[in-house]
Amino acid sequence: MHDVHSAALAALRACDPEAKCAAAAAAHADWCAGRLAADAAAPLAAVDPPGRPARLQLVPPRAVPRRSLAAPAGRLALIHAVAHIEFNAINLALDAAHRFRGLPAAFYGDWLRVAAEEAAHFALLRARLAAHGADYGDLPAHDGLWEAARRTAHDPLVRMALVPRVLEARGLDVTPGMIERLDQAGDVDTVAALRVILRDEVGHVAIGSHWFAYLCAQRGLEPQATFRALLREYRTAVHPPFNVAARLAGGFSAEELDALAAG
Repeated sequence: MHDVHSAALAALRACDPEAKCAAAAAAHADWCAGRLAADAAAPLAAVDPPGRPARLQLVPPRAVPRRSLAAPAGRLALIHAVAHIEFNAINLALDAAHRFRGLPAAFYGDWLRVAAEEAAHFALLRARLAAHGADYGDLPAHDGLWEAARRTAHDPLVRMALVPRVLEARGLDVTPGMIERLDQAGDVDTVAALRVILRDEVGHVAIGSHWFAYLCAQRGLEPQATFRALLREYRTAVHPPFNVAARLAGGFSAEELDALAAG
């Protein structure tokens, strides 16, 4: 039997997108089949940056061009941006499974599942890029998501708060609007892909909320107050409008959403 941390590390280091997706799916399958186990003594490797295509050009967030979805170039830019988010999400999930030790076995199974699902999302979007005659790496992107991994590498509680409960939860808020605009533009295939992604991301936010609450309980912390304190400490803003139904399904309470909306 192999350790889950090394399996996650191998997938995390893979630079070729197809190889990374295959490795993430294989790691999850091996976990489900009982071929992987958590081992707190397994070596912890520094992986920064994670494996990604050498051709990918990373630029400051403000340098990523914005285009209208009414034109094919604008739709291509949006698909590429979301594909980049999903590719980073694979790495973030794998990093959680590799980096954090001494947690219940279910933690590692959950994050390998997330990695496998993010890989499936990336594959859907890469197929949409191909339909536009493009591929991942053809357009510039920014490194904001992996910067969140750097900022939260020291503590799984902070990671659960600031990645699934902030970044992925923001995706729950904005994806319905993207779906509506792409539907109006007649891009039914990308709409179908985004509907799958939105459905699965609710579960990913719920996983983050579950482990955030678990870690708070373990440390004797009140979750809602701790979450708001971390937002202040890390100068992270959470703004409405919220996709209330999706956030409730993702582990937020109505009281918490009201407090966040009030600022």
